[in-house]
Amino acid sequence: MIYVLALSLSAILLILTTLHVYWGIGGVWPGTDTRSCAHAVVGFRGVNAMPDAFASFSVAACLGLATLWPLAMIGIVASPFSRTGLAAAAVLIALVFLGRGVAGFMPFWRRLAPVQPFATLDRKYYAPLCLVMGLGFAILALSELSR
Repeated sequence: MIYVLALSLSAILLILTTLHVYWGIGGVWPGTDTRSCAHAVVGFRGVNAMPDAFASFSVAACLGLATLWPLAMIGIVASPFSRTGLAAAAVLIALVFLGRGVAGFMPFWRRLAPVQPFATLDRKYYAPLCLVMGLGFAILALSELSR
């Protein structure tokens, strides 16, 4: 079960990493131009263009590292960290995703990011996905720490 969870988390994170690289090189899906893409995936008031390449690649790098974490926890990828260190970092990753997921349902976030279709997509997909990934990382961490 833990093996399937780790592989699933890594697969989802690999897709998200790839999307951020795509946006970094100028991709506009799920929009039709940079404005409509920004309105679908950024959603902040006054943002009418996608973030620059550096920002997109920075997020992609973080997501790429997070992609490897579950694989390291189940022994598919070599890691210089101890099992406890991997689990502790997984707790931190879980907190990041859980925090982003919870934020997506908070009034302050709705005020920061009210642009459509982002606001709807965030409530339906982005925030719940973050909650699921946060829970997944928490389960991986707890399973390792309880061994």
